[in-house]
Amino acid sequence: MTAERPGSRLEAAFRKGQPALVVYLMAGYPDREASLRALHTVADAGADVIELGVPYGDPLADGPVIAEAARVARSVPGGFGLAETIEMASEFVEARRETGPPLVLMTYLNPLMRLGLSESASRMRGAGVAGVIVPDMPVEAARPWLGEAHGLDTVFLAAPTSTDDRIRAVCEASAGFVYCVSSLGVTGERDRLSDAARALVERVKAQTSLPAAVGFGISSAEQAAEAAAFADGVIVGSAVVRRQQDPDALAALVAELAEAVHGAERSAS
Repeated sequence: MTAERPGSRLEAAFRKGQPALVVYLMAGYPDREASLRALHTVADAGADVIELGVPYGDPLADGPVIAEAARVARSVPGGFGLAETIEMASEFVEARRETGPPLVLMTYLNPLMRLGLSESASRMRGAGVAGVIVPDMPVEAARPWLGEAHGLDTVFLAAPTSTDDRIRAVCEASAGFVYCVSSLGVTGERDRLSDAARALVERVKAQTSLPAAVGFGISSAEQAAEAAAFADGVIVGSAVVRRQQDPDALAALVAELAEAVHGAERSAS
């Protein structure tokens, strides 16, 4: 079983007696000012954790909505990447005085390596970032990053096709929470929650005391409530990013999701 890391703000966000809502936003989309405003909007609307995506040119895990948002963010004058995302995260955390929801950055390995693993981790800590998700960094290749990432929670992904040994390795390496990928493929809105999601959460929770959060494909309050009945957290991305340019629509969706997740009737585990 994975031991709780003392002082983990990310894990603490899941320990409030109710499932947590994790909201994904794309940094720099459609521009820096609008994406910073979106951070405050979702925080005020009830997000317990914010997953802030770093724009990247080859987002292998992302579907069309998030990939297009990344393309737009990268095309602004001067571009928007990891360094700019960290700077914006710092501004948000400072404005919230660390009383707002914790931020976890979602980036790919290449931007970390280009900035430098040590420099990336140092800047994230200085910005008040709580953790990082690197979907193309397998556990076997994570040692160099983990050696630099003290003070940051690194979240690894478990998939329905993961073997028990793989899930065990993911749980042992993760901190903050374990990201349970509900369905195969890339991110994006789907008509229904995958039947594989509940079984995956059960397999993860058999291996760790860390919170298990479900993501990929959740796009409505009904699906979010369904996932919250058996998971410790629900991650919503594409449906949120699709509304990121419209503050009113964004606030309404996140408030609806928060009500559904926080009020979900928990099934027996």
